[in-house]
Amino acid sequence: MMLFPRTGFAKLAAVLLLGANISAINVAHAEDTYAMVQINQQALFFNLMNKGAASAAKETGHKLVIYNANNKPVQQNNAIENYIEQGVKGILIDAIDVNGVMPAIEEAHKAHIPVVAIDGTLPKGPQITQIGVNNYKGGTIIGDAFVDYVTSHMGGKSKLGIVGALNSAVQIKRQKGFEDTIKAQPGIKVVGVVDGANVQDKAMTAAENLLMANPDLTTIYATGEPALLGAIAAVESQGREKQVKVFGWDLSAEAVSGIDAGYVIGVLQQDPEQMGREGVKTLNAYLAGKKVPAHINVPPTVVTQANVDSFRSLFN
Repeated sequence: MMLFPRTGFAKLAAVLLLGANISAINVAHAEDTYAMVQINQQALFFNLMNKGAASAAKETGHKLVIYNANNKPVQQNNAIENYIEQGVKGILIDAIDVNGVMPAIEEAHKAHIPVVAIDGTLPKGPQITQIGVNNYKGGTIIGDAFVDYVTSHMGGKSKLGIVGALNSAVQIKRQKGFEDTIKAQPGIKVVGVVDGANVQDKAMTAAENLLMANPDLTTIYATGEPALLGAIAAVESQGREKQVKVFGWDLSAEAVSGIDAGYVIGVLQQDPEQMGREGVKTLNAYLAGKKVPAHINVPPTVVTQANVDSFRSLFN
């Protein structure tokens, strides 16, 4: 079953269920089937990725099954091993533990099953391509936007809290890119880093603790959608919208509302639907004997009040 945050994704769920067998392991007619091994199906980001992959698979006459690992790395490894046994035609993965998943990917390679990595950047290995944003670079992009805002609107001074996900290699890179960008600014001080574990409720609790421990906090940086949702909810629950400005990754209806209200300042928006589509297109090309690029970049956009209208349709 699909689990969605409180932004109302019923239409998206319906599209996915038409195009893919969600959380399936038992695969019928595996020779016509691609498998997506997903991190979770709570975040809109992952659901949009699934939607893009399901749409591209349907358009090209393939089946797609999507496995929900519920943020558990070992379940991703087990899913890949099961799909190998069932002889699927190709595997797409957004890895939680980018190093720990490599033995399973090596096994897929030995079984002549191509693997496409999406979002989470894998170390060098037999995967045929890497699709998505350079997460360290993305951290520097939103870091530059943060520095510009603090310089122009806050007199160059900020007491900053970070809501991260220390179980996510992707989000650790986003945090490092951001921190490397701001460290040359003497007026910006990181007063706390908390772990939201890539789960919205945990991120909200972590952000609430961060806010309570730092009553003079002026900014928050959130490294992913659950972290940003948690930070937004915490700021609202404590009535700190006027005091705390929020930056982060991946839009949601809540983030758009925060941008409209003026306390969410900038959100780095990826294109996960296009990532999913590119993943299936790459498998199609590879299996047709075509050469595929080792890296496919899907560039992000910093969303602010100036351009947020272009993204509202995602949440209608």
